[in-house]
Amino acid sequence: MGRDQGEAGLNEARSAETAQESGTLKGRLEAVLFVAGEPVLVDDLAKALNETRFKVQMALSALKEEYDANQRGFCLRLFGEHVQLTTRPLYAADVVHLLQPVQKQTLSQAIMETLAVVAYRQPVTKAEIEAIRGVKCDYSVQSLTQKGLIVEVGRKDALGKPILYGTTDTFLQRFGIESLEELPPMPETRSESEDDEPAQELMV
Repeated sequence: MGRDQGEAGLNEARSAETAQESGTLKGRLEAVLFVAGEPVLVDDLAKALNETRFKVQMALSALKEEYDANQRGFCLRLFGEHVQLTTRPLYAADVVHLLQPVQKQTLSQAIMETLAVVAYRQPVTKAEIEAIRGVKCDYSVQSLTQKGLIVEVGRKDALGKPILYGTTDTFLQRFGIESLEELPPMPETRSESEDDEPAQELMV
């Protein structure tokens, strides 16, 4: 009995020593996300740390709860399949006072209207966007694609096989939501913008 207890104690000591050498999974995740800065795929985290996706998700959930419970200066944000370590919005004013960052460029009304149509009606074609908005949207679609807010998600089974567009995880990040289910009700009002040309009538 004494021998078994001795071996058990030795194994526990070895396990503790190994944990000290490799660190905890939560600590490793913190380090990687802190250096990355940008959103990282959960699968990429699991691969980089040589851990299962389940273990990584559990550790991320534990970190999120710890940060939120203690109102830490940083928090974990989930955007679809991506996760990011960011400054907690509660302390944004303090960060601004110290760093006085340059204000990010805002999206024009035309681009915002186009993005709203894609977000609520996706997958959607450019022609369908134009039919809803009543104006041409070539520039808006191109700009949103370049900004990584929308992406081609396939082709519609119709004449000409038009491109279908949908939103990205970058869109979720930009607007501070974790999924499309958090979108507010679809706005009913629409107005033409100076940035886009009036759309020509579509021939059916």
